Amino acid sequence: MPHISRRNALKGLAALPLAGCAAGGGKTSTTTQTAPWHLADQIVGKTTIPTFADRNFSIIDYGAKGDDKTDCTQAFAQAIEACNAAGGGRVLVPAGTFLTGPIHLKSHVNLHLEKDAVIAFYTDPKRFLPEVFTRWEGVEFMGYSPLIYAYGQENIAVTGRGVLDGRANPTTWWPWKGNEEWGVEGYPSQKEGRDKLFAEAEAGVPPEDRHYSEGYYFRPPFVQPYRCQNVLIEGIKIINAPFWLLNPVLCENVTVQGVTLESLGPNSDGCDPESCKNVVIENCYFDTGDDCIAIKSGRNNDGRRVNTPTENVVIRNCQMRAGHGGVVIGSEISGGVRYVFAENNTMSSPDLERGFRIKTNSVRGGLLEHLYMRNCTIGTVKDAIVINFHYEEGDAGDFDPTVRHVEVRNLICDQAHQVFKVRGFDRAPISDLRFYNCEFKKADEPGVIENVEGLVTHQVSINGKPFLT
Repeated sequence: MPHISRRNALKGLAALPLAGCAAGGGKTSTTTQTAPWHLADQIVGKTTIPTFADRNFSIIDYGAKGDDKTDCTQAFAQAIEACNAAGGGRVLVPAGTFLTGPIHLKSHVNLHLEKDAVIAFYTDPKRFLPEVFTRWEGVEFMGYSPLIYAYGQENIAVTGRGVLDGRANPTTWWPWKGNEEWGVEGYPSQKEGRDKLFAEAEAGVPPEDRHYSEGYYFRPPFVQPYRCQNVLIEGIKIINAPFWLLNPVLCENVTVQGVTLESLGPNSDGCDPESCKNVVIENCYFDTGDDCIAIKSGRNNDGRRVNTPTENVVIRNCQMRAGHGGVVIGSEISGGVRYVFAENNTMSSPDLERGFRIKTNSVRGGLLEHLYMRNCTIGTVKDAIVINFHYEEGDAGDFDPTVRHVEVRNLICDQAHQVFKVRGFDRAPISDLRFYNCEFKKADEPGVIENVEGLVTHQVSINGKPFLT
């Protein structure tokens, strides 16, 4: 992936006013504060990458055939069991197309796809039973197994040069979304089940008693390690996902590197670390139907019940194309997030809706702090910078979010419809929001900044003119 170098400060430009700007504390500063970027290197250094014993277990030896017809589900299960029992190693997937149901990883196992290997998954929902303990849109319950799943394991990986194909499309999995864009006449929809699940979570029904597989139409995540330690996803390509592509939940030490994520279906988020600690996402390519990267920590009452933030995240040297957002925090963010560092990333597509985005409201809430971006470029985007307390349900709850200590530095944006959509609450303003050395070369409108305390803009320009608040 390209390395984006630091850009010199912009000089000698005339002022441009901002429509709707800034209740509380807006100012232009010439004093440079220092974001704690040294912590990013520390996070990378302490994020443990698993290593594996030099043992190989080929799925061919357990009856798998790469003919795209043979059911290889048991071959995968037996090879993983044997590898785990031997103390770990690599489960090898050679060239060919191997058809399977869900794959459940165990400790010390590296599922390794060799060049021209494809793991293709059945689309019959019954294949993803029995139920497992999972999380869906930030709520825990018993539901369909993710396509690749691990619960309570350590030292696990999916690596190699092959492809994971979920085979979701407009006639399989995706119609369950049920909205105007994706719904198909005669197909069931997730809506009724989704409403019921969220109501049970708000009522405090224990997650083990929330059963939402058959008859509820929740599309499973593609890869979901749950309560795992030392997770590596490296080199592979993931396509045609039913739902979110990579969704580590309540994990510690997660490394995602050199991965290609391509799925343009509904809710095709690329990588969503949720209530995780120590996460490194680097050198990845995203072309997705929803957020490229969305950092999460649980939804509403369920997120507050689990009460585990996502913390210590480094995102670097990634390329992001289509998506609802490039680097996103939220919206299922009730458990909070802290210390996120995004650097040297590029984002550009006519289909990219937002560059850097924080989305929450007074129903989601959450403490969101120490969020930093530097040396990033955005080509074409709808809204470049979004921090929105009025997302989805809007101001309809009792849990005001706290967003503070946010800095964007050395950002270059070629073309945006709107530069800023920054809206806090009057009673709970965004605090300590800083922009340094940011150039928005062409924008239809500057946008809005409201309810911010401690706004700093230094060497920021829009359409070739200095932006002064």
